[in-house]
Amino acid sequence: MGVFLSSGEEELAMAIACPHFISSEQTAMEAARVGPPPSVQSPPPVTLTQEDLKKIAAYKAVEFVRSGMVIGLGTGSTAKHAVDRIGELLRLGELHDIVGIPTSKKTHEQALSLGIPLSDLDSHPTLHLAIDGADEVDPHLNLVKGRGGSLLREKMIEAACEKFIVIVDESKRVKHLGGSGLAMPVEIVPFCWKNTAKRLLQLFNDSGCDAKLRTCGEKAEPFVTDNGNYIIDLFFEKDIGDLQAASDAILRIPSVVEHGMFLDMATTLIVAGKKGVEVINKEV
Repeated sequence: MGVFLSSGEEELAMAIACPHFISSEQTAMEAARVGPPPSVQSPPPVTLTQEDLKKIAAYKAVEFVRSGMVIGLGTGSTAKHAVDRIGELLRLGELHDIVGIPTSKKTHEQALSLGIPLSDLDSHPTLHLAIDGADEVDPHLNLVKGRGGSLLREKMIEAACEKFIVIVDESKRVKHLGGSGLAMPVEIVPFCWKNTAKRLLQLFNDSGCDAKLRTCGEKAEPFVTDNGNYIIDLFFEKDIGDLQAASDAILRIPSVVEHGMFLDMATTLIVAGKKGVEVINKEV
């Protein structure tokens, strides 16, 4: 964090730090009253917020978009900036003949408001690329997604892409999935959801797992996805180990629709941090 000084304190600090500005008859205080040349003073540091970093990552990702592409449009606070940017470039005429495939009803409404032409997987079973955020990213570019509730449609669309670009700020990087201590979502059918939550807990006893039904509103009603399903959020105290084995075990529970681990799907990761933007391509 930068330390800001008053004008008098700044001048005094400069005089003490740069003694060659002081003659034999001058004291440091007298030099401070005169003040250093204006060119010596530097502007205060710029502090980037988390929202700034999200926008930087999103704009970098849109540089991969070319006219004529079919694009998966992600959901969430980071992906929103990318969708806004695509709409802006279409309006300016810098992009044309773009077709967007939205990953949620919310993104569908946003894209329509920006004039982005839309379609679906039935008409376009293969997409050129998708741009979306992530809740966690491990060193192998495995992801946790779905804390916004759109994991099923996100996974359907992003699995159909030739290139999947993930955009995050540096806070989303973890040593292992679940490492943030925050939710790893599992979308389930509403029927007998308590039984499903119990079975999910049993799978991860050794990882200190907790399972909670996601709720919303003052009455804590169950959160309902765009597909009419519920979400069980899993919280882990320890590393869950083999991710593919965990994925297979979750999906073997009949009432599970999909989970929020996106394994071996991301092809490019763009991370915005206070030191700049890092672009990481998955090793083939």
